[in-house]
Amino acid sequence: MSTAREQPIFSTRAHVFQIDPTTKRNWIPAGKHALTVSYFYDATRNVYRIISIGGAKAIINSTVTPNMTFTKTSQKFGQWADSRANTVYGLGFASEQQLTQFAEKFQEVKEAARLAREKSQDGEFTSSALALASHQVPPSPLVSTNGPGEEKLFRSQSADAPGPTERERLKKMLSEGSVSEVQWEAEFFALQDSNQRLAGALREANAAAAQWRQQLEAQRAEAERLRQRVAELEAQAAAEPVPVGEKEVTSQSVEQLEAQVQTKDQEIQTLKNQSSGTREAPDTTEREETQQKVQDLETRNAELEQQLRAMECSLEEAQAERERARAEVGRAAQLLDVRLFELSELREGLARLAEVTP
Repeated sequence: MSTAREQPIFSTRAHVFQIDPTTKRNWIPAGKHALTVSYFYDATRNVYRIISIGGAKAIINSTVTPNMTFTKTSQKFGQWADSRANTVYGLGFASEQQLTQFAEKFQEVKEAARLAREKSQDGEFTSSALALASHQVPPSPLVSTNGPGEEKLFRSQSADAPGPTERERLKKMLSEGSVSEVQWEAEFFALQDSNQRLAGALREANAAAAQWRQQLEAQRAEAERLRQRVAELEAQAAAEPVPVGEKEVTSQSVEQLEAQVQTKDQEIQTLKNQSSGTREAPDTTEREETQQKVQDLETRNAELEQQLRAMECSLEEAQAERERARAEVGRAAQLLDVRLFELSELREGLARLAEVTP
């Protein structure tokens, strides 16, 4: 391909991709390194083209037509379809600003191509190219930066043949282009390092997510264990022989024991009275029997009081155990909700990280 008749308009660096012709879905990279992608104006044919050279062959040779559309698919990637070449081209840029500049220039070139097509019947082939050149973006590797007094665009060689001074300026710009290419390579390697750091951060985030999942499973198992414990306690409460509630049954038992205690106290008091009334009786055997009965009643009374205290302690312990179980279930449910919320936030963070990772 010869560019002697063409005028460069804008250049940038990007990773070039083409759509897989078989699947029409996957991208095939043109190489491992970023390439120079340029807009050219062909003054002889009055057309605009996007050209990228890789080695000795043209990776991109796409003629811009008014019906083409450049689409930004991410912050650093854009694509357009070329029906003539029967393919779709994709460009990956180092920054969002470069993608925006390329997209804006695509719109300008597209409009210029439309105007050139409309004016081609009247023989006005160069007016749109001059209008586009007057809106040149900041200098690129193919744009002159020699000084404010010099032109920032090449003139079409078909219209104005370069003289000796022009040749020297071209040589100087080519050398400057080589220096810029080295700078672009350095920036590309810096971008690779950044991508590696992002990949490492993504791996760490995945590991953290796996750890959170393990903790979540452990919390779920603990919550299930607590639920089973509560179910067991409720089953034990329901398995009591008396068909009333545990608290009512225990209260009735306590009341019965208190009544028995009062009855025995009355019997003891009666026996004491009888014992005191019969002190003067000469029957020693009867008095001893009465005293023995009193002692037996006192012993039975003490046993009943111990049973009463034991049942009261058992009731309090059962109630405290049930309250502790309910509290543990509540804490486990709260902790489970917190873990689920943290896991959702982590997933959202991973999704955002995946979106910004090129």
